[in-house]
Amino acid sequence: MPNPTITSSSYAGEFAGKYIAASLLTAKTLDDAAISILPNIKYKAAMKVGAFSNLVRSADCDFDSSTSGLTLTEKVLTPAELQVNLQICKKELHADWEAAQMGFSAFDNLPPLFSDFVIARVAAEVASATESSIWSGSSGEGNFDGFVTLAGADSTVVDVSAATVTSANVIAQLGAIVDAIPSGVYGADDLIIYVSQNIYRAYIRALGGFGASGLGAAGYDNKGNNQSLDGLFFDGVKIYPSSGFADNRAIAARSSNLFFGTGLLNDRNEVKVIDMSDIDGSQNVRVVMRYTAGCQIGVGADVVLYS
Repeated sequence: MPNPTITSSSYAGEFAGKYIAASLLTAKTLDDAAISILPNIKYKAAMKVGAFSNLVRSADCDFDSSTSGLTLTEKVLTPAELQVNLQICKKELHADWEAAQMGFSAFDNLPPLFSDFVIARVAAEVASATESSIWSGSSGEGNFDGFVTLAGADSTVVDVSAATVTSANVIAQLGAIVDAIPSGVYGADDLIIYVSQNIYRAYIRALGGFGASGLGAAGYDNKGNNQSLDGLFFDGVKIYPSSGFADNRAIAARSSNLFFGTGLLNDRNEVKVIDMSDIDGSQNVRVVMRYTAGCQIGVGADVVLYS
């Protein structure tokens, strides 16, 4: 079986976009469309946020706009440039790839569709890293500012002091978050309380009657600890858990006010799977992936940070 050419596993620009999308957009928050996604940012995106004042006034015969106004503020989302450089020895792949596809000679050939196999494995790891960055990331090596970092740096965001959340206090803690949600935001169809895994587990435990919320031994809906993991609400607001949060962290916001940006059509995108056997005689395969990703908050005053 001849070795495939390197170019057959090399993709650039928009042709690499489908592989970048498979890596980034399978992060749970993005896959669930739990926030807003801007998929085609070349370098940066300017988001203009408008606020009207005194828009409605008593009617008369004159046109008078002197008391009405529109204030525009601008937020910029600049995706960070990121990359993956990985080298794998073919010998390590025998357990995951059938010997028949690897070939039976001592000098293994890169198997058909092996590039897709490797990219899929790498994509899963990139998705996991992206999920963490979206919520807890801080600009630095291989990272970008996530929503907790962005909200913490925004003086207009409503802050609620966090506690160590347990089933005994989770009702009170979620109540404090809901109480802090601005009146103009509460009741919005896309309002969500995004929470860490430990808060979500504590809430489920409390619903089972094991918290100090007066639910009794049978818990909510008489289901005890057989509560559903999906579709939970608190005071009418959807609860969404993410593994990307550190423990005891939460954000309440409209999904339309939290933005993730990348450039699926960016000319700088690149995905390569390189068989090194024809280059240096080794049994290694190299994976190269270059892409962009970043987050931004639209209106900080409409966000509650529990931290």
